Amino acid sequence: MKYYHMIAVMRFAAISGNILFALWVTYNAVNERFHGTPMQIASYIGLIGLFTINTILVLKRPD
Repeated sequence: MKYYHMIAVMRFAAISGNILFALWVTYNAVNERFHGTPMQIASYIGLIGLFTINTILVLKRPD
């Protein structure tokens, strides 16, 4: 497998993982009817923000 193919696979895996975890966090928030302690709400917002930033950085990285 060539180097650039491996990078493409790893990018796809990183983005897929980010989406999967974001959906999991959102599911847990919906399951609790968006009621939670301030710490839980902050962690939900923080995780979604980190996943978004990670995805943007992975997509913008030059080959």
